[in-house]
Amino acid sequence: MAFHIQDDQSDDSIMSEINMTPMVDVMLVLLIIFIITLPVIQQAVKIELPKANSVRNEVKPESVQLSIDGKGQIFWNSTAIDLKTFDGYAEKAAQKEPQPEINLRADKSVKYEYVAQVLAASRRAGLTKLGFVTEPD
Repeated sequence: MAFHIQDDQSDDSIMSEINMTPMVDVMLVLLIIFIITLPVIQQAVKIELPKANSVRNEVKPESVQLSIDGKGQIFWNSTAIDLKTFDGYAEKAAQKEPQPEINLRADKSVKYEYVAQVLAASRRAGLTKLGFVTEPD
């Protein structure tokens, strides 16, 4: 007796079904591993921790508005002073910790000599945070 099986597909065709059994087996093994190890990881002593703020309080330096008008008059925070008085103010400001920021505003018509004198006095006093303030166009 001879049997003949008729196959509609040729031997060269690609199998279009995916075998899901190995993937399901791997997923079940991983699930079992996670179920076993989860209680081991979460074994801890339950305590209530105190609350604290760890943000550092930084002291911001004060800002001094130093102005020189068109005539060469010096102003320390809107108070008119002369160059000798400025030396004393600058020395006191240089000793503060942290040093204040000096914002120098000079009129555009002031002689450069007055600005240079103020800068030299600031340097002698030991001021390090000195900035020039300008107006944008």
